Amino acid sequence: MNIEKSQKDFAAAQKIIPGGVNSPVRAFKGVGGTPRFFDHAKGAYVTDVDGNTYIDYVGSWGPMILGHAHDAVIAGITETAQKGVSFGAPCELEIDLAQMVIDMVPSIDVIRFVSSGSEATMSALRLARGFTGRDKILKFDGGYHGHADGLLVKAGSGAATFGEPDSAGVPADYAKLTLTAPFQDLDEVKRLFAENKGEIACIIVEPIPGNTGVMDLYSNGFLQSLRDICTAEGALLIFDEVMCGFRVSSGGAQKLFNITPDLTCLGKIIGGGLPVGAYGGREEIMRKISPDGPVYQAGTLSGNPLAMRAGLETLSRLQDDSLYADLEAKSKRLFEGLLAGCKAAGVPATGNRFGSMFTVFFTELEHVTCGADVSGHCDLAFFGKFFNEMLNEGIYLAPSQYEAAFVSAAHTDEDIDNTIAAAERVLAKLTA
Repeated sequence: MNIEKSQKDFAAAQKIIPGGVNSPVRAFKGVGGTPRFFDHAKGAYVTDVDGNTYIDYVGSWGPMILGHAHDAVIAGITETAQKGVSFGAPCELEIDLAQMVIDMVPSIDVIRFVSSGSEATMSALRLARGFTGRDKILKFDGGYHGHADGLLVKAGSGAATFGEPDSAGVPADYAKLTLTAPFQDLDEVKRLFAENKGEIACIIVEPIPGNTGVMDLYSNGFLQSLRDICTAEGALLIFDEVMCGFRVSSGGAQKLFNITPDLTCLGKIIGGGLPVGAYGGREEIMRKISPDGPVYQAGTLSGNPLAMRAGLETLSRLQDDSLYADLEAKSKRLFEGLLAGCKAAGVPATGNRFGSMFTVFFTELEHVTCGADVSGHCDLAFFGKFFNEMLNEGIYLAPSQYEAAFVSAAHTDEDIDNTIAAAERVLAKLTA
């Protein structure tokens, strides 16, 4: 495969951009090789600057649930752009998208738009502190909730890919306000609440963890237990649904599991691929936000009309249950086909899947349930080889064992078959 232009672009970018990328995992440090620089995308496919086309299972890290450059989304963005790309003032599209999200997500009465998932989680934590009058928060080891200072403590995703669970530049005194517990360890959660009685403002958790790879955590009623603990302790439960929101159902993971958080953070899909985030929840909590209340949060590009229109065009098409049934069937077939290919090749592997997001882990473990399982028991070197060989086969996966794969409505049965066949060829080559 010719990647000469990508190689030249990467060399040029490294001279003027840290690592040559604007988000660390894109640098391929966890898998080796040269990042592909993309030129265009349509449906289930992305094409790089050298003209190579790939079946894409990254989907811009989740938001492209309808596929790239969906005709209605592009038409909506184009029409809106003709009227202006940013006002720094209210527009009616904000009302329309807010109402649509409120109608779809069970826990949200009032919502505030921001420009990224990181802004959403950062703002939700500030709100939780302002509402409860408490300073400490509790998160889980490997849980990545954006790059705000207080959240880069035992974080997953890009930090884990580089073996850097914490970030330089985060004040130690500030980090002390972030308590961490292992995933699924309810005894540790209870201990931390007892040790910090009346000091914990909230628990923040991905209801379907995806930033250490997709995790299957809830056979023991973990989420419901967190709900019960927060209610008993006067703390808020925050669901970070930036990744899984609208990905696993039309109402997110909370609808799927029938568990109601106090606050929900959203992003990715609600902007149809444009930069956007949001946080929302019970009205009595959300009314604490300025200008209604004392908790300050602002953003020049919040409620950007292009992002609002892209979100409206996307979410309006996610209210059809048949779309999720189709995504479920395609994702299940691909996931099971990949695992069957590993078994046939004698490659130890397991995986987790919810709806159209999944991760295959190369490991002897029967189940992968936390980030420590990935870092301590998965063959990261083999994943790197598998990733690069799949890339050569025209299959674009996330360049990290710590990430999810995403199936879109644009993927066809032929795409699924071709991907499984490519994996079988790659596994045969790697075990020859």
